[in-house]
Amino acid sequence: MKKSFYIFVLSLCCIAANSWAQNQNSYKIAALVNGEIISNQDIQNRINSFLMTSQIPLNEQTKAMIMQRVLHAAVDEKIKLQAAEKNNIDVSEKDIDAAIANFEKNNKISKGELKNILKEAKVSEKSFREQMKADLAWIRLLRNKLRMEGNITQKEIETALADAKKDLNTPKYQISEIFVKKAKAKDIQDLVDNLRKDPRFELYAMRFSDSPSAAKGGNLGWVNQGKLPEKLEEVVLSLKPGEISDPVLLNDGYYIIRLNQTFNPKKDKPQIPDEAEIKNYLTNQKMETLAQKYLQDLRQQAVVEIRN
Repeated sequence: MKKSFYIFVLSLCCIAANSWAQNQNSYKIAALVNGEIISNQDIQNRINSFLMTSQIPLNEQTKAMIMQRVLHAAVDEKIKLQAAEKNNIDVSEKDIDAAIANFEKNNKISKGELKNILKEAKVSEKSFREQMKADLAWIRLLRNKLRMEGNITQKEIETALADAKKDLNTPKYQISEIFVKKAKAKDIQDLVDNLRKDPRFELYAMRFSDSPSAAKGGNLGWVNQGKLPEKLEEVVLSLKPGEISDPVLLNDGYYIIRLNQTFNPKKDKPQIPDEAEIKNYLTNQKMETLAQKYLQDLRQQAVVEIRN
């Protein structure tokens, strides 16, 4: 990793530390999740970690949303770990070591260097490992539940393939979304302003969106013309590829839409997916649906108290 990146990360984390840690008791309770404590120190560690891994700038447009997003993520992390423990999901220290080695490899960090980066960025190694543990435990828990529901059948694959072939005669567009619930949308226009300066829409979607599509960087794939709610369809039709919409209020939240591509069957050559691609798509879709429903159920069952 280049020295300039270290400097960039450190500057962001120093801003975060000055903004939220100054004159605060590190051990003050930020939230309780089924009786388990999340401290202000936990939240500060996650803010620094968020800035280190995402490189999303901390400024007037993002500060409030980052703080809110980190707090909600910390609560979800507790809920996931508690659910994994109840279902006897075990994540060993060796598993976490392997995940960290993979993180270093994917981010082109020298082996073992992450410890120094975390220290310089004021991120507790224990906190970072706990986040890794939560991610690993949640994935294992979901895979166990998915196996219980059964594999994708050949009939499902054939039906989806037939639908895909038929679908190639319909105009469509490829879009990405960020959905923010009303309660979290105070700074929604600031987020749009930031998105129009920063091309990393996928990263912002993963960090800020309340939609299940966040796991895929907000990508909704190809959507047939006429399938979106009328209000969103009008917005999509007004965009050119690469453009980002203003916030659109619909039901319980705001949508930010980016038009990636369009498909016109009269002039564009279609690409027919094969069985392997269809199976992978159906499996991922099933996993996403399961994850969304299961986490929502766990949230509703949890006793969560957010402290000011």
